[in-house]
Amino acid sequence: MRPQSLADYVGQQHIIGAGAVLQNAIEQKAIPSMIFWGPPGVGKTTLALLIAKSLDRPFYSLSAIQSGVKDVREVIDKAEQMRQFNQEQPILFIDEIHRFSKSQQDSLLGAVERGTVTLIGATTENPSFEVISALLSRCQVYVLNELSKDELIQIVDQAVETDEYLKADKIHIKEYEALLQLSGGDARKLLNILELVSQASVHSQQEITNDFVAKHVQQNRVRYDKSGDQHYDIISAFIKSIRGSDPNAAVYWLARMIEGGEDPKFIARRLLILASEDIGNANPNALLLANNCFQAVNVIGWPESRIILSQAVIYLASSAKSNASYEAINKAQALVRKTGSLSVPIHLRNAPTKLMKELDYGTEYMYAHAYAGNFVEQEYLPDELKGTKLYDPGKNAAEDKLRQSLHDKWKGKYGY
Repeated sequence: MRPQSLADYVGQQHIIGAGAVLQNAIEQKAIPSMIFWGPPGVGKTTLALLIAKSLDRPFYSLSAIQSGVKDVREVIDKAEQMRQFNQEQPILFIDEIHRFSKSQQDSLLGAVERGTVTLIGATTENPSFEVISALLSRCQVYVLNELSKDELIQIVDQAVETDEYLKADKIHIKEYEALLQLSGGDARKLLNILELVSQASVHSQQEITNDFVAKHVQQNRVRYDKSGDQHYDIISAFIKSIRGSDPNAAVYWLARMIEGGEDPKFIARRLLILASEDIGNANPNALLLANNCFQAVNVIGWPESRIILSQAVIYLASSAKSNASYEAINKAQALVRKTGSLSVPIHLRNAPTKLMKELDYGTEYMYAHAYAGNFVEQEYLPDELKGTKLYDPGKNAAEDKLRQSLHDKWKGKYGY
């Protein structure tokens, strides 16, 4: 059911649509080594295969779970031999490259740098954390987005119309909702479910409805699948439990991830994000503790790290909450996109040259530390945005103090 050409590939038009950066590289037959970063089932492996096919390049595929340094070197040796006979540069695809150790990633460096192979890595984890910097600097990172509802339906319809078995069976899909819900946005899982229910549909001579799908697809809701929808469902429940100030539920979902073999660094990174997004200045110590937790997890290792994670989770869940900092940056970015590149006020500009000083850059700037209380009222926003309030302190003890302090300084200018 995989598409046979890039023209049949569904989704990711931001990188392979007409005029997009990767599409241009493919058309010019000059692709860089790259890493595809995105959730499961969005087409990372398929895209790598289609790129190799469209460029008529040899394609080698390794799984980071099953392969080691020896396997990598064998592929590189083959590529070196091909190079000596002036054959096309092969593409080496490594699935779940984030699972490669440092030494395994190091074994790729020379071949990538010399151009012996073009590396395409696939990962569900942030490559900034999981791929060594030397290798990352030699690769272009492309983010693959989750597939939309329309794109998932297109994949189903395309399979029904083009797959020889489904086409011969004359499958009729009346309702899509259950197919999409059970797949969790994972196209690979979606096609597996489609295959299962289509066989049942042929035997029973029934059209595929939501009820029909639910009846024939059994799911173990207790299972924790690190590469499937349970992974995202459980991390979602985990984060929402901490946000909702329920340490009991939070530590339960933590245990579910631990028992399922989740990477402790993944959990610790999510706690770092949450400490700013959901707690912020209601308790600034939360970010410090979350960062210390992340560092400790990297130093201590497993299984003792579970204790550190438990302490951090319970602390964050029990802490006062505020998303004011998160909301402030969202508003600020939206404002920048709306207003564009507004001029920096003259008094705030840097003046490293004589000409800039002659143009009065920075001359009217007032140095806050030279005034009582280390504060002096002056304008810091572009003229067009004077008085715009982006940070609205949350309703909690710590930010109530911040609000009062800002009110005293700005005398109501921003509505504090």
